[in-house]
Amino acid sequence: MALGFDQAREWVLSEVRPKEAIVIEEVSLLDAPGRVLAEDILADRDYPPFPRSARDGFALRSADVPGELRVIGEARAGGSFDGSVGHGETVEIMTGAPLPHGADAIVMIEHVERTGDVIRVARGAEPGSNFTPRGLEGQVGQEVLTRGRRIDYTHIAAAAMVGMQTMMVCRRPRVAILPTGDEIVEPGTTPGAFEIRNSNAMSLAAQVRRAGGEPLILPIARDHRESTRAMIEKGLEADLLLLSGGVSAGKYDIVEKVLSELGAEFFFDRVLIQPGQPLVFGRAQGTHFFGLPGNPSSTMVTFELFARAAVDLLSGCKEAPLPLLRSRLTQPLRHKMGITRFLPAQLSLDGSAVKPEPWHGSGDIPSLARANAFLVAEADREEWAEGDDIRVMSK
Repeated sequence: MALGFDQAREWVLSEVRPKEAIVIEEVSLLDAPGRVLAEDILADRDYPPFPRSARDGFALRSADVPGELRVIGEARAGGSFDGSVGHGETVEIMTGAPLPHGADAIVMIEHVERTGDVIRVARGAEPGSNFTPRGLEGQVGQEVLTRGRRIDYTHIAAAAMVGMQTMMVCRRPRVAILPTGDEIVEPGTTPGAFEIRNSNAMSLAAQVRRAGGEPLILPIARDHRESTRAMIEKGLEADLLLLSGGVSAGKYDIVEKVLSELGAEFFFDRVLIQPGQPLVFGRAQGTHFFGLPGNPSSTMVTFELFARAAVDLLSGCKEAPLPLLRSRLTQPLRHKMGITRFLPAQLSLDGSAVKPEPWHGSGDIPSLARANAFLVAEADREEWAEGDDIRVMSK
């Protein structure tokens, strides 16, 4: 069954679920980035735990300015001013220090003239200016981080802030990668005249690892039933199986036939995209699988569009969004309607401009390596002019 791009992706998102309960592991904060959080993390106290100065300056009563004030002390980060700010008084304060009792505003040091212990403030100050009230960022018992999100450096900071040294995370899903074809040899082998090196398994392993999975590269399945069946059965022991090649309509493309013999349920076997039309998605023996086309760009693109979402969901993520942005074309673009195309491109550093990368088809690995993004040519639009907005998928 052939599906449009959006339809096929929605099917993957609605279908993929772990075949058994996800294993939870405890890891150190430094080992947590890239994993999926398996617990809600709560604040152990109010944050900030006191009204915290956001500027170097002078803490005072807003009703006293503009005017002259007497400096009666100092408040610094890690300490406090023990007295109280009264009428006509001020306390010199540093960024991060607690606001002294009696003060309701801070005037930045740049807006003050000081002579000895007297300052002159020429402008007024609003109550609450230049400090963060207690508990504004989070209150004791409040949720700081929610389970089901992939952990990045900001989440590590939040966990450390509330006193955690370890985090409970989901086990990485095991993703079996099965290259197929008589023409494939390993990267360290000198290929024959009509052989190619096994680049797809290497690129898929890198993509799986980047997506948060644990790649398991299986031996190459040759183009006969016994070899292919033995390797597929091995791959179905993992959480997800990715097959590279053997899913087109050729005489020796036997992957779907072998999967059928193993009782596979096929959800779709063609998606209206380029590269990657002959994409197969299904389930066998409780494990979901993708039959990815064998051309390198087809393999890479279909992983990013579909299989990466499956890895996210099997990792414990609540959602698996596709990171698309919009940019402006630096030259006209035209394509045949009816198929969504993902074309190698160069995206500017600030993301404001994008241009197609010269490309010679699905086997052109050097072009893919030069590109840093993919243009998304929509199926229902035929042409774009220079300067038009277009969707872009970063690489």
